[in-house]
Amino acid sequence: MFQHIWVQQFPAMHPRLHLVLRLKGKRTEIGEHSVQIRLLDEQSVEILGGNGSVTFAEPPAGVTEIEAGAILVFDVPFPRGGTYRFEITIDGEQKAAVPVTVAQLPPGSGPPER
Repeated sequence: MFQHIWVQQFPAMHPRLHLVLRLKGKRTEIGEHSVQIRLLDEQSVEILGGNGSVTFAEPPAGVTEIEAGAILVFDVPFPRGGTYRFEITIDGEQKAAVPVTVAQLPPGSGPPER
């Protein structure tokens, strides 16, 4: 797990960034729920976003908590350095924010020349 990304230059594209979610709920929350994920920059401008849904099935007898997992893969554009955040919203209510900082590598610290 990381929260900082180094890039060669801006604008940059991070290929195959993985966002792993574990959604938990109570037995009373069985059914379908809307999920929204947005990547925002420091000014809360949306860089990337998407909507979907998750369905919690009825758990076995005696189980009171339910959960669902998701691994999302994005090719993420970063127009400039700074602090970004993934906002996760469930049924219209923000449930989490995951910060990510992005910076340019210092001169001479890139991958070796071939």
